Amino acid sequence: MEQDEVYLVDLWRIFSREWRWVAAALVVALACTYAFTHRLKNQWEATAWIQIGQVGQVGPLPQGQDPKIEPLQRVLERLQMAPFQNGVMSNLGFSPDSPEAQLYRKSIKLDPLPYAGPLVRMSLRAYSPQQARQFAEATVKQLQAIHQQLEATPLTLAHARLDEIQTALRDALAERDRLQQAITPGNRDDAGGKSIQNPLLASVLLSSKNTEIRGLQSARSDLADRLSSTYTYETSLLGAIYVPDRRASPNLVLIWGVGIFLGASLGALIAMARNALRRRGHTPPAFNQSGPYRHSRSGSEEIA
Repeated sequence: MEQDEVYLVDLWRIFSREWRWVAAALVVALACTYAFTHRLKNQWEATAWIQIGQVGQVGPLPQGQDPKIEPLQRVLERLQMAPFQNGVMSNLGFSPDSPEAQLYRKSIKLDPLPYAGPLVRMSLRAYSPQQARQFAEATVKQLQAIHQQLEATPLTLAHARLDEIQTALRDALAERDRLQQAITPGNRDDAGGKSIQNPLLASVLLSSKNTEIRGLQSARSDLADRLSSTYTYETSLLGAIYVPDRRASPNLVLIWGVGIFLGASLGALIAMARNALRRRGHTPPAFNQSGPYRHSRSGSEEIA
C-alpha cells in the first residue's frame, strides 16, 4: 500500500540534501531585511494630556450647556481637521507636503477622557525626541489661541457684571451709613433736612438696605469665586510632555524576527519544490503485463 504521510526523518533528509537553497533563501531575506531597516527613519513618540479650559458662570447652567470653552467632541474634531494641523506645521516652518508634516498628520492619535476633567490624551510622532516634544507643544498652543478667542466674550461679560455688583454694593453701603446717621436722634436727614422721627420707618428702611447689601455681597463672593482659578482657567497642558528614551519605530526586534521567519519559510518551500521535481524526474516505469514476459497460471514466467 502506498503511504502519503511525510515523516520528520523525510523532512530532515530533504533539508539536508537541499540545505544550500535553504541557506541561500535565508541570506537573501536577511540582506533584504538589512536594507529595509537602514532605509527607515527613526521615529519618537510624544504623549501630552490636554486640559480643556472653562469660564465659571454664576448659578446653575441651562440644560445641555457645557461649562467648558468648547465641548470635548468638538475639540477632538478640531484637532483632527487638516487646516488645524497644517496651521500647526506652518507655525513651525514646515510645509504641508513635507515629510515631517505628513508624519505628524498620520501619527496623531486622540484618546478622550471625559471623566477626568475632561482631558484629551494626544500622542504623535516625529523624527527626533526634541521634534516630537515641539510638535506637541505647538499643537497645544494652537488650540489654546483658539480657545482664548472663544472665552474672551464670556470673560468680559463676567468681569463687567462683577464691576456692576461692586458699584451697587458700594452705593448700598453708603446709603446704609446715611440711614444710620439719619435715624440717630439729633442728626438731620441730608435729603429732607429733618431727622427721621418714626422709629418703625427707620427700622424698615435699614432692614431693607441690609438685606440688599447681603444679597450683593453674596453675589459678589459667588462671582469672584467663579472667576478664580478653581472654576476659570485656560486650555493648557496637564503636566509635562512625555517622550520615552527609546524610539517608537522601527522595532528592529520585530522586523528581524519577521525577516528570519520569511527567509526560513521561503527556503523550506524551495527545498520541498526541488525535492518534488527530483522525484518526478526519477519515477520508475509502470509494470506492463503486455511485455515480453507474462505470468503463467502455475506462477512461472514464460516468453510470449
